[in-house]
Amino acid sequence: MLVSEPEAVKVDEFTEDDGTVVLELAVGEDDYGRVIGRGGRTANALRTVVKAAAVRQQRRVVVDIVD
Repeated sequence: MLVSEPEAVKVDEFTEDDGTVVLELAVGEDDYGRVIGRGGRTANALRTVVKAAAVRQQRRVVVDIVD
């Protein structure tokens, strides 16, 4: 499991004026390091998977990890 507090995971979705979907990901305080990963690898992998799914639907999606 990627996070130790799954109940603290929160995703908010916003659509910008240009149609870009922004997903804001918030996790428990102790889980930010796990979600970002060493050198940002986990966060980049998450963004890559979301982007690949979005391209299949011809959409633009951005994932922001917020605190």
